[in-house]
Amino acid sequence: MVTLKDIARAAGVSIATVSNVVNGTKPATPQVQRRVQEAIERLGYVPNPHAQSLRTGHSRTLGLVVPDLTNPYFPALVQAIETRARALGYVLIVMDSGNDALRETEALTLLAGYRVAGVVWVPVDDARPLDWPYPIVTVDRPVRGCDTVAADHAQGGALIGAHAVALGHRRIGLLSGPRHLQSATLRRIGVLRSIEGIAEVAWEYEVPFSSDLPSEVQAQLCEPGCSLVVGANDAIAVAVIRHLREAGSRVPDDVAVVGFDDVPWADFVDPGLTTVRQPLAELGTSAVGMLHARIADPATPLQQRTLPVELVVRRSTERSMAEFAGDATEGAAA
Repeated sequence: MVTLKDIARAAGVSIATVSNVVNGTKPATPQVQRRVQEAIERLGYVPNPHAQSLRTGHSRTLGLVVPDLTNPYFPALVQAIETRARALGYVLIVMDSGNDALRETEALTLLAGYRVAGVVWVPVDDARPLDWPYPIVTVDRPVRGCDTVAADHAQGGALIGAHAVALGHRRIGLLSGPRHLQSATLRRIGVLRSIEGIAEVAWEYEVPFSSDLPSEVQAQLCEPGCSLVVGANDAIAVAVIRHLREAGSRVPDDVAVVGFDDVPWADFVDPGLTTVRQPLAELGTSAVGMLHARIADPATPLQQRTLPVELVVRRSTERSMAEFAGDATEGAAA
């Protein structure tokens, strides 16, 4: 078994220096870090997290609590968090709360029993009480007293509204997410502000972040009464496309559809889904980086970080050739 002593000998430094580089306990010059890392790779050294914890008094385990791993948004986020955590020398314990506040509390309590160094948490709602024995960074949904990183949901909503207006849509169907979630509220506000005075909301329903559309929404889609439906997220938007087709409407020729998140399969549905891309990799990387900094210095001022989003245009909002022909005819007549 390769030991720290072996690494120190190969790198030409002291065992204490190797320990500091491996555990991140004291800074080293870039040259020394490079020599130690090269020795680690050359000799195939694998750190023992349990031994490190006993030696330093600090756990090398992080917890991650998410609401719903069946939602494709979250596995992509988990992957980004795990990748960054592993790069920093942490082992990650992932727990799914199933969108249930009681299960969420049980998960957070269990992680305290595992003596994790810190937790990345996507809460079931925005306003949970906080009293846990480890630092926490929340993603997407702020909690008082915690560092938070989130996408710019208001900007995303505004991008959707501007896109709708630019395509000439004047009656919009809006499926907004749960109002108790700040992210859903900000998306809705962004859409409404960007279409104000130009287009109108023909109808609106508040729906959960799920692909199971309520019966009243399914009934509405049988006679849409609008030219564009905005889904609160991609799962909802894809369900809308399915129900519109079942009702005999063509997407996007009769009704266009737009989502939010840009989950990995948004480009594979038919038609490809126009959506707002959240920077999932950057969200995960930032969350772990903030947590790592909080663990190192608990007195660091709280951070609230907002990351920009972008609109990804695909065929679900593509105007039909008939519409383009109509525009051209009107232009010629003018």
